[in-house]
Amino acid sequence: MQLRNTITTTLFGLALLTAASASAETIRIAIGTQDTTINCATGGLLIRELKLLEKYLPHDGKYKDAQYDIQWKNFTSGAPLTNEMVAGKLDIGSMADFPGSFNGAAFQKAGKKSLFITVLSGSTTGSGNGIVVPKGSAVQSLAELKGKTISVPFASTAHGMLLRAVKDQGWDPEKDVNIITQAPEVAGSALQSNKIEAHADFVPFAELFPHRGFARKIFDGSQANTPTFHGSLVDADYAKKYPEIVVAYLRAAIEANRIIAAEPEKYSELIEKVTGIEAEVNYLFHGPLGLQTRDFTWKPEYRQAVKTSIDTLKAMKRTDTELDPNTFVDDEYIKTAFKQSGLDYEAQLKNYAKSPLNAKDTLTGKAITDSRRVGQIWVQGEPLVRHYATLESALAETRKLEQSGKKIRTVYAHDRDTGLKLLAADAWYVQGKGETSAFLLKSSAEAWAKKNSGKVLDFNAAKAGAV
Repeated sequence: MQLRNTITTTLFGLALLTAASASAETIRIAIGTQDTTINCATGGLLIRELKLLEKYLPHDGKYKDAQYDIQWKNFTSGAPLTNEMVAGKLDIGSMADFPGSFNGAAFQKAGKKSLFITVLSGSTTGSGNGIVVPKGSAVQSLAELKGKTISVPFASTAHGMLLRAVKDQGWDPEKDVNIITQAPEVAGSALQSNKIEAHADFVPFAELFPHRGFARKIFDGSQANTPTFHGSLVDADYAKKYPEIVVAYLRAAIEANRIIAAEPEKYSELIEKVTGIEAEVNYLFHGPLGLQTRDFTWKPEYRQAVKTSIDTLKAMKRTDTELDPNTFVDDEYIKTAFKQSGLDYEAQLKNYAKSPLNAKDTLTGKAITDSRRVGQIWVQGEPLVRHYATLESALAETRKLEQSGKKIRTVYAHDRDTGLKLLAADAWYVQGKGETSAFLLKSSAEAWAKKNSGKVLDFNAAKAGAV
């Protein structure tokens, strides 16, 4: 009897010890980021730099005594990130729709499964991807690139955009243009030395290269009207084992979004500090009325972007697996994160508005109620961007500030036809009928000028004539 009690006590003690060791396990959270792909900031850089994930990790129930081993690894593109996810070295990663679909196909080929769990930032019309030419090039449109060499990072979302844009021209991508693979850092040098005639790329390079003064944007992804986005994926086995951790990551991303929306200048500066990408370009995307919209909901356009990417990968013979977009995209985790954050997922799903501009005109002090003709100036040494209700007043103020010796970091305008946010120094302008309008494309400016008896001007001429 005594022996039986001893055995029972020993087994009970072992059971307690096993339970304790299980609850005290060290759980790895290995996250792959793309810091220089700045519209991934809310899924990586900001979470890491502001230590937001730690704020939301569970410490109750089965996680009561758990220890967390948070690992971060930065990549310049989605393909190597995918390789490490498939190899089991990463649990979560952020990338665009095109490489994200390749991620799903690569997992499936390896007998595994990944899930596309959220959008981070994107454009339902395709802004963010773009094509640039050397600054001194005479080329003004994609139509002029027939027979020319265009470089692009292969298997990127920009590659998908380029192929679709070429197809829309009625061209054969293997005969009518010479498409070569080139990473952004290589393309920058090639553009400066005129070794390529055009370069297609993803966020932020179609804006970064013009901002740095050696390229000019001639095509925006929205012209192909093909949705694009960057989002986050997770290893399905990891999500099944640790769903609460996946939700915690998404809640951290939602918090990062709230923070940058509240103080876009401050956190654009932080992104510059970490990545070297100028705050002016970061603000172009993350500031109010930005080039893309930070959006965590699976809008039909983003689901379609995944489907289109899968179809394009198959057409390019980059994959032969049958990836089902309906099961690859999983919105349950982000819906849970929204609910726990006190947010309405369904309401946001229906919201297509850009990040709002809640500001007063710098000159009049009156609230800006019409954002269609807004101009903005970021003055060197000032922490906040100045807002103007009209482009005319923004251009006139830019001239006055420069004449007074102030240094201008950048000026923002909006395309008259599309609403696209522009780096004003690279835009085309039409002055006529008492107002000034901005355009990305010279052809659009010429058409507007002809219709409205206006005159096409570059940035310097528009400033000089602004009233």
